[in-house]
Amino acid sequence: MDKYNLSILIVDDQPEILNVLSRGIKRVIQRVYTAPNGSVALELFEKEDIDLIITDVEMPVMNGLDMIKKIREENNSIPIILTTGLKDLNVLSKAIDLKVSSFLQKPVRIEDIYEKIEEINKVHALEKELSDQNKLLEQYKQVVDRSSIVSKTDARGIITYANEEFCKISGYELDELIGNSHSIVRHPDNEKGLYEYIWFTIKELKQPWTGEIKNMKKDGSPYWVKATISPIFDKNGNIVEYIAIRTDITQQEIIKLYFEEQFEISNKQFNSAFKLSKAYEKAINESNTLSRTDKNGVITYVNDRLLEISGYDREDLVGKTHGVMRHPDTPESVFKDLWKTISSGNIWKNILKNKKKDGSAYWVDTTIVPIFNDENEIVEYMSIRHDITEIYELHKEIEDTQREVIYKMGEIGETRSKETGNHVKRVAEYSKLLALLSGLDQSEAEILFTASPMHDIGKVGIPDSILNKPGKLTDDEFKIMKDHSIIGKRILQGSNRPVLKAARIVAYEHHEKWDGSGYPRKLKGEDIHIYGRITAIADVFDALGSDRCYKKAWELERILDLFKEERAKHFDPNLIDLFFENLDKFLEIRDKYKD
Repeated sequence: MDKYNLSILIVDDQPEILNVLSRGIKRVIQRVYTAPNGSVALELFEKEDIDLIITDVEMPVMNGLDMIKKIREENNSIPIILTTGLKDLNVLSKAIDLKVSSFLQKPVRIEDIYEKIEEINKVHALEKELSDQNKLLEQYKQVVDRSSIVSKTDARGIITYANEEFCKISGYELDELIGNSHSIVRHPDNEKGLYEYIWFTIKELKQPWTGEIKNMKKDGSPYWVKATISPIFDKNGNIVEYIAIRTDITQQEIIKLYFEEQFEISNKQFNSAFKLSKAYEKAINESNTLSRTDKNGVITYVNDRLLEISGYDREDLVGKTHGVMRHPDTPESVFKDLWKTISSGNIWKNILKNKKKDGSAYWVDTTIVPIFNDENEIVEYMSIRHDITEIYELHKEIEDTQREVIYKMGEIGETRSKETGNHVKRVAEYSKLLALLSGLDQSEAEILFTASPMHDIGKVGIPDSILNKPGKLTDDEFKIMKDHSIIGKRILQGSNRPVLKAARIVAYEHHEKWDGSGYPRKLKGEDIHIYGRITAIADVFDALGSDRCYKKAWELERILDLFKEERAKHFDPNLIDLFFENLDKFLEIRDKYKD
């Protein structure tokens, strides 16, 4: 005999009855609990998940009716079977008031209990099925509500419900829609006969209507929807309400109208449109490289322009992947992002460095577009590239020229204080290395690399007598010397160029100290820009290791001891830790650019 997946609580003060009932019920029920009185039963009810209670009336400590009363305060639906030898109508009346499900006369036959259990199991199964169906229906409703425009009306067409998507697309608040008819969003462009036909279909024929409608938002602008309006019936077949589910097709309609207005494509104009498409194709072929691949990335077509620029023959490329033209300088992460984007059905755009057949490089502004079939499946990819090699090389030449000018400007300050140009080169290399180690990205590290040579540009405004004084500066002289950071800021301020903005920060803040004792503003900790904190370490490391008019170069050990002492005082402690962890790389730069 299969066991029912139920749990039963038996309550009786006679152990022999509990024993007999428990043994008999365990033959058909998986979980059986017993209690000698109502008080113990309540504890079990609170702790366990009980589906059915079988209880006696007369028991010590707490009788059956008092226990049922307590249970009904929390649970009004659990089935309860009362076993009693009493024929007291008052007891039976109270039991009925407490919604006892059934009565069994003592002595109880186990077969009668089986019969009751089977009835309750059927009810339990139906309730679970109903609960599951309600949960499923609620999920369906949520999905429809989130993805569609939904409204309901009564039998007269008065709106009784509108979801958030309806409010969003129409521009009306919910309280503006409820109580109105859908004429509130009716667009005057629609023929009156359309609405008469809709009402005839859903009201007279009692069938759903599906079609496309142009509606009007609160602000007067149009929107289009594809709608299905269905009548809902009561058990007698009378219509009680209508439910309308719509999807927004505004974008498609706008595009359709645009092309109809722009090109007025018709059968008579097909040849003209075909010639126009050929002209577009020729324009693309003449000005851009074009290739197509299957969905696995294998090239199926290349145009002549691609062959001309790359130097490859058609047989070199068709049947291969674009890896043939991949330049080793391009990171693998770029191609991973490319495939992730296009295989998801999205367009990918970027500038790529490619390799010609002769090994030389060329740069292309690339757009790769997935092509879909009628089932919305990707069938191929089209790649359109515009050769920007000349522009890229010109841009690189400009950048190199800018970098060289900035180096020279940095060297002006160093030359006035009789320091070598290699100082600014080393500071630039140290700064870039430390920037990358600290987590700045490549572009920021490059900006700092270019900007850091101008850290002492303000020295152009300091008198030679102070700048090149061989001995220790007086307090007044040092005060003037400190002005070079302010002068540097003034020289560089006002530009929106990222490099010059970074150079202004470096010139102004590279003498600030982590503990707030630096100058010119006594900034502290992370209030000092990361550019300033990095350049401070690079500048001091190189300055201490170089001969100056007022000192000889320090030994490396002495410099390192000072850096350890100045950790979290002069210098950012995290940057100092990175410096020591990568000391060999800094020494490699020092040795490469020796004076």
